[in-house]
Amino acid sequence: MLPKHQILNLVSSSHPQRNLCGFSALFTATNPSASPDPSLTSELPDIPSWVGKQNPGAQHSGEDDFVIPSLATWIQNHPKVGLFPTKTFETQVDILTKILKTPYPSPEKVVQVLNASNLSVSHVLVEQLLKRFSNSWISAYGIFIWAKTQTGYMHAPELYNLMVDVLGKARLFDLMLDTVKEMKQLKGYISLDTMLKVMRRFAKARRFSEAIEVFRSVEEHGVEKDVMALNGLLDALVKGDSVEHAYEAFVELKEGIPLNSSSFNILVHGFCKARRLSDARKILNEMVEHGFQPCVVSYMCFIEAYCREKDFRNVDAVLDEMKEKGCRPNAVTYTIIMHARGKAGEVGKALEVYETMKNDGCLTDASFYSSLVFFLSKAGRLEYADEIFVDMVKQGVKPNALTYTTMISSACKHSLEEKALKLLKKMEEDSCKPDISTYAPLLKMCCRKKRMKVLNFLLSHMLNNDVSMDHSTYTILVRGLCNSGKIEQACAFFEEMVLKGMRPKDSICKMLVERLEKEDMTEAKLKIQELVPNEKEPERT
Repeated sequence: MLPKHQILNLVSSSHPQRNLCGFSALFTATNPSASPDPSLTSELPDIPSWVGKQNPGAQHSGEDDFVIPSLATWIQNHPKVGLFPTKTFETQVDILTKILKTPYPSPEKVVQVLNASNLSVSHVLVEQLLKRFSNSWISAYGIFIWAKTQTGYMHAPELYNLMVDVLGKARLFDLMLDTVKEMKQLKGYISLDTMLKVMRRFAKARRFSEAIEVFRSVEEHGVEKDVMALNGLLDALVKGDSVEHAYEAFVELKEGIPLNSSSFNILVHGFCKARRLSDARKILNEMVEHGFQPCVVSYMCFIEAYCREKDFRNVDAVLDEMKEKGCRPNAVTYTIIMHARGKAGEVGKALEVYETMKNDGCLTDASFYSSLVFFLSKAGRLEYADEIFVDMVKQGVKPNALTYTTMISSACKHSLEEKALKLLKKMEEDSCKPDISTYAPLLKMCCRKKRMKVLNFLLSHMLNNDVSMDHSTYTILVRGLCNSGKIEQACAFFEEMVLKGMRPKDSICKMLVERLEKEDMTEAKLKIQELVPNEKEPERT
């Protein structure tokens, strides 16, 4: 492992000609835009009566309400989305979010409730709500139907595309196709983006034949059957883990559609991902036969495949091949190799890769720094990672969501609660929007430490950033709270998850049932089994 000063010298010399002006303000704090009433109710779902009344002696510990003093003001003043009206000013999005946080049995019920709200509708409002509830199809589809019925309002094509994607994600394919049919009646509403969303959702569900049929029908929907559409189909099939179907479609369709280099690179990536490197080489040869030269993307597929196997001898061989053929590796190429070396525990070798990268004149970017921070943190060199994070700003590279998420994940893994939350705050001040992967380690940490007030804050923070709770988020919460002895809250999230149409994993159901049985909470156990009928009694030993 190189000394810290050598690591920093390596990185700091990467941008000798970069203008650093204007970057000193990146970490300047901004004032909160609002100071809502602290009496706003919790984002945590109410404890179901079938749990609460069975465990009246549940202890409220000091950890529940604890907040790091240095962060108390930020957490207290952050805009919250509660469940009941307050005296503070609320936007229409806030009001509708409160209404929609209650799970409803059907989209029709959502429409009925929204009709009683007497609120006006706009494209911005609908878009924000569809994003906030993208993992709760009943709420999202209810919003969509309700907005359509409002006088003087008509959905834009982009909102139809959003709805198509939400329904596809929920695997409600008949409803998804009905929405596409509705779009077809509206001239100019269906685009290539629409058809790609449909193909991707079918492929993700491993319904490959249907994805291919959608491609065959694109012209009937007013979309050109060109190389962009073909590449979209191939990409969907490869990402759905069926390079076989992708290749069959390629063979069938290539004669009627002019190809480009991306058509071949998608297949190369697919075969490399499936560890079928000889087949990937055949595609590379076919690419040359069609008049396209392999590019950096082509070779990166092989490099990534060898990196996954920790076969660094062949990684070096591919790099030599690239250089021999005049194909210069780029920053992404080197970052992949450096990341793999670091992940394998070869920190010194990883930094040597960076030295090679620098000698080749490749400028570092946010992805490079994210990788560097990741493997330094993984190696337990947290102080180095922190200094790299600060230094990247000095070098004129602005941290992105991946960089922040990597830093936050590392802090959470080492139970550095204050550091993790301060990074989230810094992210907010830098106008860098978090995503679901940013929140996951924070939620895990709060469950582990029993920080219920901070957990509540994070759930509000997610909503305010239009990040929808998905299946994995609910799984983290149910598992984490159950393991921490917060059985009532775990049951509340479990019930909310099921009522939103998400099927919990069998392991989560089993964990909850066994814990309830251990606590002699028979009624609650029966309720969990009623929510998920196939859940069996735990085996007795």
